[in-house]
Amino acid sequence: MTTDVWDRLFSEFSRVYAATPQLQDFCPFPTDIKPQNVVAHDIPARALLESDRGLTTRAYTGLRDAFVAAARHALWRETYKGTDIGQDFLDRFGCYCLIGSGGAFSSESLFAYVVYMPPGLHYPWHDHPAEEIYFVLAGEAEFHRQGHPSRVLRPGDASFHASSQSHAMTTHDHPVMALVLWRDGFATSPKLT
Repeated sequence: MTTDVWDRLFSEFSRVYAATPQLQDFCPFPTDIKPQNVVAHDIPARALLESDRGLTTRAYTGLRDAFVAAARHALWRETYKGTDIGQDFLDRFGCYCLIGSGGAFSSESLFAYVVYMPPGLHYPWHDHPAEEIYFVLAGEAEFHRQGHPSRVLRPGDASFHASSQSHAMTTHDHPVMALVLWRDGFATSPKLT
């Protein structure tokens, strides 16, 4: 059963990747994908994601639904545990890996995550050495990038973050689900700036 969930998610991910020039331009689809075991770890945001009816999308329903279906089998990240980010953020922000450390698949050229935020949450300014692209699958959020004006992104919109470029995200009246891709700099986790 669990393998089927990950295979379905990977299939949907591959389909969206193949149909999305923004993702292909960021990084060619990895040729070194290998399955790996996932040790599930739950956080409160998982239940919020599973019950959220505000994650609207037309083009990405298959990938959105596959990320939700895999949620209870995922190793949810707690990147900011032990920082002063606050319990509300820790309880409501969700991120798990599909490809990369802790994910169901590995690659040396690309890490892929899903990020979920319910309405009314601010992901503070942070950076990391990895170059990154956020690709909105469902809902909407306001994206902030150092040196650029803030803008609201909806399904099909993307935000590129250069290596060590500080960035943040805010949801207002709607939740957001985004596919997040990293290239290079995998060894260093995000840090608040």
